[in-house]
Amino acid sequence: MENKAILEGLLFVVGEDGLNIDQIKDVLQIEEEEAKQLILDLKEDYNNDNRGLRIDFLGNKIKLTTKPEHKEYYQRLLENPETNALSQASLETLAIIAYNQPVTRMQVDELRGVSTGQMIRKLVAKGFVKEGGRSNLPGRPILYETTNEFLDYFGLSSIEDLPDMRDFITTTETEEEENVDLYHSRYKEEITE
Repeated sequence: MENKAILEGLLFVVGEDGLNIDQIKDVLQIEEEEAKQLILDLKEDYNNDNRGLRIDFLGNKIKLTTKPEHKEYYQRLLENPETNALSQASLETLAIIAYNQPVTRMQVDELRGVSTGQMIRKLVAKGFVKEGGRSNLPGRPILYETTNEFLDYFGLSSIEDLPDMRDFITTTETEEEENVDLYHSRYKEEITE
């Protein structure tokens, strides 16, 4: 039954993206019927009352999700001031969303250089980020944007009150001189040609 444990790990790793039958078949190198049976067996294991997760079929994807009957405990965790603090990673992700909204998770991943799926889920759960529609990109990915709770938390009256990003860019005098020299040298080259 090693494949069942591997499938469980795969579902954990992909998180909200989930897996479809073809992906499971390809990764585990098994036939479709065996993949379906593994999913059903794992789903049966999770149906036990002493488990906190379950297997859901959402669209054509299989995902690990939490049980709705435990919702009040998840809410308490999110409302706890100790767990409500924002980590450096969540602040970076939130800043990328705030300055680029509406933005897809893949765009945030590209800007941050790491996968941000779990971080975005936490920000959505905390109420700082929400789904703002669907992109016209292939696959119609979700667009994320900040919420009024985000504005309240940071004491902003609107998104226009965000500090200008240029205020955070520091350059030394030498770098500024090099930039000016580069500009002038290119400008002169174009004039003389």
